[in-house]
Amino acid sequence: MYLPDVVNSFGHAMRTKYGEKVHKVSINAAFTCPNRDGSKGIGGCSFCNNRSFSPSTSKPPAIIEQIAAGQAVIQRRTGAKKYIAYFQAYTNTYAEVAYLQQQYDQALATENVIGLSVGTRPDCVPDEVLRLLADYQQQGHEVWLELGLQSALNESLLRVNRGHGFEEYVDAVKRARLYGLQICTHLIVGLPGESAAMSHESHRRVMELGTHGLKLHPLHVVRHTMLAKEWKQGEYVTLDEADYIATACELIKHTPDDVVFHRLTATANTSILLAPAWCNKKWAVLNAIYQQLLHEGAKQGSALH
Repeated sequence: MYLPDVVNSFGHAMRTKYGEKVHKVSINAAFTCPNRDGSKGIGGCSFCNNRSFSPSTSKPPAIIEQIAAGQAVIQRRTGAKKYIAYFQAYTNTYAEVAYLQQQYDQALATENVIGLSVGTRPDCVPDEVLRLLADYQQQGHEVWLELGLQSALNESLLRVNRGHGFEEYVDAVKRARLYGLQICTHLIVGLPGESAAMSHESHRRVMELGTHGLKLHPLHVVRHTMLAKEWKQGEYVTLDEADYIATACELIKHTPDDVVFHRLTATANTSILLAPAWCNKKWAVLNAIYQQLLHEGAKQGSALH
């Protein structure tokens, strides 16, 4: 499998730009979220358990230690020697700007870290944060603002207790673009009540507004979430693997070829994953997407021509 044959993947885009492999190193900087601390809500999104992507959410090691550990693992697996510090867990712009700068500076001061990827919510990116990120970009760092939209449909966002609407995303994107920032938008396929057609509508709205990157996630059920309760009670049925692959392929074909796909699937630790079981098989899903596109003689953007 050589994914860049059919998809403009993040790894391929970075290798083209820097002439060598560049990998993200995930960081848990112990931020919280306005949808958990009471300012927007309590309990968070119905699907959210940050252990699904950051197993050590209580008292995480220092940022420098996390980066060093991540670098060691990535070097063994891929040989990469350049890294982007990925502030992933919870809302990584949800603090005073001086504190944010302190955290980001620590990461950028680490050897071989060439940039930042900052995961956050569309309702948590005031102009002073955008200016800070733009300053890093102007200094020559690779900077990505990752906005967790999940769906462009307000009824879906309300159902999963997201705590913001599509309007906040539109505002955040317009302002981020004024600062020249690279935006990566997260979309979830298989949200409660959503059909494939609704995923296409979210994708259409995001593409119409403009984004530089995309992350696609199949919704999976993890322990200690409201979604887990709904699933156990039969109120939510998980997405079939074949349906996800079909939807992902269609979204890829309708995505301009200059948009960078940072992710095409998502996984969770088997210790907390409840369903669907196929969500712990990242490479099998990626290979299925690749093979389906090959079978169709299709690739990213091909449906647009």
